Amino acid sequence: MFRLLPAALLLMLAIHSAQAQTDVEKRIQTQCILAEDGDIIEIPAGNFTISSTLSLDEKKNVTLRGAGQDKTVLSFKGQKQGAEGLKVTNSANIVLENFTIEDAKGDIIKTQNVNGIIFRDITARWTGKPDESNGSYALYPVQCQKVRIERCTAIGASDAGIYVGQSDSVWVTECTAKNNVAGIEIENTTNAWVWKNHAFENTGGILVFDLPDLPKKRGGHVKVYDNLVARNNYRNFAPKGNIVGTVPAGTGVMVLATNDVEVYNNKIWENKTVSTGIVSYYITETPINDKSYIPYPSDVSVHDNIYSDGRRMPTLSFKPSYRICIGENENGTFANLRADKLSLMSDHISRDKAPFNCNR
Repeated sequence: MFRLLPAALLLMLAIHSAQAQTDVEKRIQTQCILAEDGDIIEIPAGNFTISSTLSLDEKKNVTLRGAGQDKTVLSFKGQKQGAEGLKVTNSANIVLENFTIEDAKGDIIKTQNVNGIIFRDITARWTGKPDESNGSYALYPVQCQKVRIERCTAIGASDAGIYVGQSDSVWVTECTAKNNVAGIEIENTTNAWVWKNHAFENTGGILVFDLPDLPKKRGGHVKVYDNLVARNNYRNFAPKGNIVGTVPAGTGVMVLATNDVEVYNNKIWENKTVSTGIVSYYITETPINDKSYIPYPSDVSVHDNIYSDGRRMPTLSFKPSYRICIGENENGTFANLRADKLSLMSDHISRDKAPFNCNR
């Protein structure tokens, strides 16, 4: 009899723990449903397994507050219902702060049609090895106004760790993004300031894009400054067909098809393919059906950044069929001519075959 007591005790503790987990989930969701103007929903310290999306809809001036990053942990591993971990919609003046949220089936925190949203001191992450099965976005405000993302950490997203889309009046500051395909992405968004962030060990560090076929057609007035964008050489693990799947590993900052962007006073270090790229949408080789879309970047200023290239080993594997290899040829000579410069001046001709040596 006495030998069975430890196992029985463990069983009772497990049942009690499961009940406590369920009670916390129900309490949080009930408070979100019943929240009134000005309410603060407190989540205690502890590690809690949550089985369904937590949602906050049509609320004003509500705060969802944990006991601190890595003190309050909401885990959606094995999520049974919904895709997002936390979803906030059709609301105003919402504050999310001081907790960790992880392993949602889809996006970890999505906010949509929110006028006034603050993400503060939040860690949003997938805990396993970065993989295409991870959700697209860790922090995902879309079609929002007055977005503030402060002192947050985003890890493991198969698209973008911190993604702000089709929004206006945005700042992203003092955040860390690592092991995502895109660390920080500002897409079809106006009036955005991205500063004092650390984007490292992603496929691409900071991306500023305008894409077609979206309700908000044009982004602009984006400033990217005082950031550390370093060693973004992680393999691209985006699902097939995803637009960021075209971003080569080793991209520091990329500006694609948008306008009025200023990139300055950043430290852009050891990104092996391109430190700062300004490119048209045509680089994606995806047909454009949106007749109002402008695929070219314009009014882009890049100045006063500090670059450290480290060892340059550009990523070619993302489009292997486009490699050009020049080997030794008997009686052959070589010239790389800038075809857009209709001149034979020597500064438009390179005799260096090293970039075309595929056996290096």
